[in-house]
Amino acid sequence: MKTIKADERHIICKVRVQAEHRDIVKALLLDLIGPARREEGCLYYHLYQQSDQLNDFYIVDGWASEQAVAAHLAHPNVIRVVEQLLPRLASPLEITTNIRVSEPE
Repeated sequence: MKTIKADERHIICKVRVQAEHRDIVKALLLDLIGPARREEGCLYYHLYQQSDQLNDFYIVDGWASEQAVAAHLAHPNVIRVVEQLLPRLASPLEITTNIRVSEPE
């Protein structure tokens, strides 16, 4: 998919979980990946776990446009996972939306 750099949106979402819920939250977050990658406008979708703070996860994803981000947030799978996720968090989700300023490799 060819996109216009200025339209792309790159999201970093920090998910800090309660230690006793780490495994279930990890499984829930992994459930987001496949469906998200198949959504129209998804450029990439990755999950990371911080190596020195195992209760911190990061979703790093890229979208072709604001509209693609909005459609993703309204996707039934995202709504299902977030509903199950929220009670297991140690702090609110931290979400930043970014634009790319460097050229791709």
